Amino acid sequence: MGRWRTPVPAGARPDGPDRSGEPDILARRGRREVARTLTRADLARALEVCAVDPVASVLAAARLEIAVRAGFGAAAGQAWGFPDTGPLEAVCWAGANLVPVVPIEDAERRAQAVTAFADLARVHGRRSSSIVGEQAAALSLWEQLAPHWPPARDVRADQPSMAIDTAPSLTPDPTVRRSVPSELGLVLPACVRMFTEEVGYSPVAAGGSAYAERVRALITEGRSFVRMVPDGGGRPAIAFKAELGAVAGGVAQVQGVWVEPAFRGRGWSESGMAAVVEATRATVAPVVSLYVNAYNERAVAAYRRVGFEQVGTFATILF
Repeated sequence: MGRWRTPVPAGARPDGPDRSGEPDILARRGRREVARTLTRADLARALEVCAVDPVASVLAAARLEIAVRAGFGAAAGQAWGFPDTGPLEAVCWAGANLVPVVPIEDAERRAQAVTAFADLARVHGRRSSSIVGEQAAALSLWEQLAPHWPPARDVRADQPSMAIDTAPSLTPDPTVRRSVPSELGLVLPACVRMFTEEVGYSPVAAGGSAYAERVRALITEGRSFVRMVPDGGGRPAIAFKAELGAVAGGVAQVQGVWVEPAFRGRGWSESGMAAVVEATRATVAPVVSLYVNAYNERAVAAYRRVGFEQVGTFATILF
């Protein structure tokens, strides 16, 4: 997974001795290990599991860090751990997204962890709008849940996970800046348009204020970036935007990158992302990451020009 992953010897648990070649006593006895719901007392260890690969686990780690500070209610979800007894080897965040984190090198042991999470997910039923995470774990989880959950709306099986921990390769756009709360009325419609274009439906179509509050929070926390230009009437309009959707473990994951269609093809996404990388590394986290659909070759190439390198592969199953 590149230089951001802490290597784990084959067959070893993240916090235990090398088990390569050693028979699994529990398996030999016929006991199938299961996952359990974690408590706040388990969160420090859960974050240690995430730290094995902070780029791949940032979505889960961000929710776990909120749970540490303010409890699971504030984090809006549950954390599951594997195995049910002894030191944690893998975790899964279960909230708006189902995010497996399985940094286990041994293939058989990885499979046991994913199966344990699938068993819990079947018990709870589908509550998440997506399964997202490291490709092998996410796709294996969905394969086991597919016979029991409603059909997926889309399966995005190949999403390069990219990261940068240096200055951007391109000159940052000096007009890109953090948005301010008074600009919510401009930022929110741009976010809705981006989401609808990317996912296929409006995040506000069903009503409610959750999406707007999420955008408001990102602005308040200094995690929303914009480039403003005057519209035809001289009023400010958003030409480029991006958000830091998840921040944890020294990693900030960029989400929601969008350029107003009228301004596409001018390289504004590249210079804009260079500005986001520069500002984020200076004030938020030393590593900036994102993931993108492999079929979006133009976006992948643009991120490479900024200086991003592929360090892994994600998969997303949308419901």
